[in-house]
Amino acid sequence: MKILVVAAHPDDEILGLGGTLARHIRSGDVVETLILATGATSRVADDYDTVAALREAANAAANVLGCTPPRFGNLPDNRLDSLDLLDVIKMVEFVVAEVKPEVVYTHWAHDLNVDHGITCRAVLTACRPLPGSATRVIYAFETVSSSEWNFLGEARAFAPNRFVDVADTLETKICALKCYAHEMRDFPHARSYEAIRALAKVRGAQSGLTAAEAFVVLREIEGLPR
Repeated sequence: MKILVVAAHPDDEILGLGGTLARHIRSGDVVETLILATGATSRVADDYDTVAALREAANAAANVLGCTPPRFGNLPDNRLDSLDLLDVIKMVEFVVAEVKPEVVYTHWAHDLNVDHGITCRAVLTACRPLPGSATRVIYAFETVSSSEWNFLGEARAFAPNRFVDVADTLETKICALKCYAHEMRDFPHARSYEAIRALAKVRGAQSGLTAAEAFVVLREIEGLPR
C-alpha cells in the first residue's frame, strides 16, 4: 500500500505514529511524509540553523523507520492560521495527486496546537472523496503535548476507535525520536521518552495489547480497488 502522513511539524510524524509506520514498512508498504511547517520560526524569527537541524533530524528519523525522506512545505511555524487555507490545501493536494495514497494519517482536528487543526482540515479537503480518488482511509493520530492538553470538553477530546499493536516496533519509534533529541524533554513532561512509553502501555491496556498507538477513523470507504 501507499501511505501518506501529513504532519504539521518535524517530530509530529514520529510522536504520533512512529511505531505504526515501522509496522507499515515491515509489511512492505511505501510511506511518504509531508511536513507542512518549519517547526522552529515561532520561537526565533528566521532561525534558519534550527530549521536546517530539524530537517536533518526528520530525514534521520525517516531513515531509522525505513521511510522515504520527508517533503517539507516550509510554512511558518504556529502561524498556519495566518495563511489562506486554500494555499495549505493546494500544497497537500499536490502531494496527494503525486503519491496517490490509499491510507492517509494526519492530526486530530481539536489539538491545542493551531497548526494541527488546520493541517487536519486541509487534509480532509485535499482528500475529499471525488470519483477516482485512491484514498480509502483517513486516520487521525494523537500528538503528545497537544492532543491531551485540549481541555475544551468531551466532544473535542481525542477518543480513539482504532488501535495498532506496536509492541514489536515501540523501541524503533524511540530510536527515531532520539533523532529529535533537542525536541524531547525530561519526565514528567508529556514529550519525554518515559511518557511516550507510558502512553503506549495505556493505549495497549485499552485494547488488550502490550503496547499500542491509537487513532480516530475520520473516513473509511470500502470497495475501492487496492
